[in-house]
Amino acid sequence: MKRAAFMFLTAWSILTITVAQPPAGYYNSASGLTGKALQQALHDITDNHTVIPYDNLYSCFLTTDVKPGNIVWDMYSDKPGSTPAYVYTYGTGQECGNYNREADCFNREHSFPKSWFDDLSPMYTDLFHLYPTDGYVNGKRGNYPFGETNNVSWTSTNGSKLGLSSYPGYTGVVFEPIDGYKGDFARTYFYMAVRYFGEDSAWPGSDMVDGAQPVAWAIKMLMEWDIADPVSIKETDRNNAVFGIQGNRNPFIDNSTF
Repeated sequence: MKRAAFMFLTAWSILTITVAQPPAGYYNSASGLTGKALQQALHDITDNHTVIPYDNLYSCFLTTDVKPGNIVWDMYSDKPGSTPAYVYTYGTGQECGNYNREADCFNREHSFPKSWFDDLSPMYTDLFHLYPTDGYVNGKRGNYPFGETNNVSWTSTNGSKLGLSSYPGYTGVVFEPIDGYKGDFARTYFYMAVRYFGEDSAWPGSDMVDGAQPVAWAIKMLMEWDIADPVSIKETDRNNAVFGIQGNRNPFIDNSTF
């Protein structure tokens, strides 16, 4: 039995599609459900996606994570509404390689760290939790849980932070993304919890998740992040782009009611 029930699913039932553009009837089998029944239905809807080879991910990012001018949309360096310290451009050979500091190169970030699911497929290349990010910041994040910290040991150029958790329920080291992308990562983790529901019993997990399921402190925090940083056009466009590649969608981007 998982340590934490999916509280946000207990109160959430799919009534109308309010954000993105899934095919007609895509979520019909989940209509009116809550709790575990809803989680199972969403698993069945998003299951069996097309698996992308790892070497193809950079090409996929050209569709899923790109700003005008072929700029890499890196949530670890971007500063919404402001000018970031640096940007990457697709096609300039800046894929990592080696890095010694920020702005050296970008790579493929498993926002749900691969060690938490033992590097297994299909999770290893599931685009819904893979993002292009600065290699140095990615390395700083490592496989630490996402969280919030007031005891900061390191800060990136866009304000992402590493430090001891200040969020109730956990005291270890966490990586805190900037406020403008916290909702993106929350909905990423909600997706992982339904897509791999019932398939995660052998996953090593972490202090943040039991298999694919966020534990109690993480559920509460991710729900707060989801509310404070609502679905953006970036996420809607990305959801549609990933659907075109993998053939499945993130229900928590498509639906804005919890």
